[in-house]
Amino acid sequence: MFRSMLLAGGASIALAVLNVPASAQVRPLAIDAAAFGSRETIQDIDISPDGTKVVYIGPGPGPSSVVFVADLAARTAKPILPSSGNPEKLTWCNFATNQRLVCGLYSIIPDAGVLTPFTRTIAFNTDGSEVKLLGKRGSVTDARMTQFDGDVIDWRPSAGSEDTVLMTREFVPEQDESAGRRVKSADGLGVVRLNIRTLKAEVVERPSKARGYMSDGLGHVRIKWFEQNDNLEMLTGRTRYEYRTSDTNDWEKLAGFGDEDFETQAIDGTIDSLYALQKLNGRSALYRIKLDRSLAKELVAANPKVDIDGVVRIGDGQKVIGYTYADDRRHTVYFDPEFTKLAASLSKALPHLPLVTFINASDDGQKLLLYAGSDSDAGRYYVYDKAKKSLGEIVLARRELEGRTLANVKAVQYPAADGTLVPAYLTLPPGSSGKGMPAVVLPHGGPSSRDEWNFDWIAQFLAARGYAVIQPNYRGSAGFGDAWLAKNGFQGWRTSIGDVSAAARWLAAQGIADPQRIAIVGWSYGGYAALQSVATEPSLYRAAVAIAPVTDLLMFKTEWKDYTSAKVVEKMVGSGPHVAEGSPAQHASSINVPVLLVHGDKDLNVRISHSKRMDAALRGAGKSSELIEFKGLDHQLEDAGARRQMLTRIGELLERTIGH
Repeated sequence: MFRSMLLAGGASIALAVLNVPASAQVRPLAIDAAAFGSRETIQDIDISPDGTKVVYIGPGPGPSSVVFVADLAARTAKPILPSSGNPEKLTWCNFATNQRLVCGLYSIIPDAGVLTPFTRTIAFNTDGSEVKLLGKRGSVTDARMTQFDGDVIDWRPSAGSEDTVLMTREFVPEQDESAGRRVKSADGLGVVRLNIRTLKAEVVERPSKARGYMSDGLGHVRIKWFEQNDNLEMLTGRTRYEYRTSDTNDWEKLAGFGDEDFETQAIDGTIDSLYALQKLNGRSALYRIKLDRSLAKELVAANPKVDIDGVVRIGDGQKVIGYTYADDRRHTVYFDPEFTKLAASLSKALPHLPLVTFINASDDGQKLLLYAGSDSDAGRYYVYDKAKKSLGEIVLARRELEGRTLANVKAVQYPAADGTLVPAYLTLPPGSSGKGMPAVVLPHGGPSSRDEWNFDWIAQFLAARGYAVIQPNYRGSAGFGDAWLAKNGFQGWRTSIGDVSAAARWLAAQGIADPQRIAIVGWSYGGYAALQSVATEPSLYRAAVAIAPVTDLLMFKTEWKDYTSAKVVEKMVGSGPHVAEGSPAQHASSINVPVLLVHGDKDLNVRISHSKRMDAALRGAGKSSELIEFKGLDHQLEDAGARRQMLTRIGELLERTIGH
């Protein structure tokens, strides 16, 4: 599990990595489905303040997850706390101190026919003992149910008090019905200084209608934001931000309810500034804003082709060291010369793992936790010791794929029907000729998301089965600016689906794909795109797979009526003829190819009713349809057995329809 090497300044120790000769031979489907369907070894990871240990969440049986603590010196890892995954699952885990962890739980629970999400935050020792709930416990006198019990916004709020964090807390009024009077009137979201051992809480920010807060990493709450509601208390999608200077407790307006493109990223307390994204010439640019009364704003970075999409900071509450963007590949630009130099050294030490991300650091900054991966390597996690200039490997991201030769991914462009060049990624099976192949179009979800040059387990599974795979960043994808995002992939479905279909035609025109052996596979919006593509292009594809797809746009809007985000979803989908015309469930009779539908029955993003309606419509029209329903699983289908079954059925369908 643990391996090490030295960077410049010491003798080089090579990592033992298996190099397996490329082969065009396809393994048995069951073996590929098990290998690629296995869950990621690391779901979340953090390093201790003293840099001697790491904590990570790994998969257990079925949908369960397990917290592991690894001792870097002893090179051992021990499981300390499990979660069943049904209903609660562990989503993140951080060191609050060297001896105590804080972790997040997430669950989706049916409540009167409505899927309701809940989060809870717990703390426990690094041996799994003394588990305590950090949020406010519910009471029978509570005026309402608490769904989300708070986020840690500062891990080191005060010197000499290592068991303390700053955490948001939902305050709920309490009513004593027998006495007919209110017991507690505090109402809304506030911030407390919380001792994670004793649970003693001191109110730092009194509760208000704020939806969130940000700390400067030095123990001071400096920003809060509010989400605008309509007169029915439904969210409008508009946000207002307030800030305070370092020398006052008064709140002042920062941006919002008119600055719709404003998005906070991080406060760097060392320079008393906020980093935020805001539009410049239709694309997100990065600005640095002084959190004094001047609010002096400085342009930090902009790109003429793509959005700047985030900042990089090293360590809990430590300084911001750079920013990120993605064109055909992901890039990180560092402000800090030390990290510029270190990134260059890592590129030399890990030439086959160019995607390097700094995850966290010890409090003294001497131990750095990082991830390195590539298009054909799921990646691995390391700890870099600055003093020793050594790089120690902790764990593989996907150990089941170690030793396999995986496919390389190439950035390409192809013309849409109107001549617009659409960016995409092409993956060809290792050792293949790249000509006259069976092929799969794999549109991404979202729709306001995008594909990148990196490891994609479904694309790699398909390539391992012998298929050429293209992943189009169709118009409606995020990351390329407002003009490319346009109306989004639902309101502008004709353009988005047209771009997806153009990818299939380009594969055939280039001689890469046999035009009679092309299928389409997608997840979420990608599943919608797969179904809408075969409905509008009945002769282009030979099969369609839709995982957790939207199938009826009107039903999609209606199903959100019980949630505060109903207006946001309604606005995203829009109204007009495109709603019926863009709903594949209403055009099942136009589909002439076999369809495989896959869905979890606890999917909050897209209800399983969409796949059930699509399956019924197809069967009612005399079409070939199969629905796989996974009990207890949500949108991500985080269960190795379920994913193995899904990949097996996909493989079987593709073999029957386009061969391999």
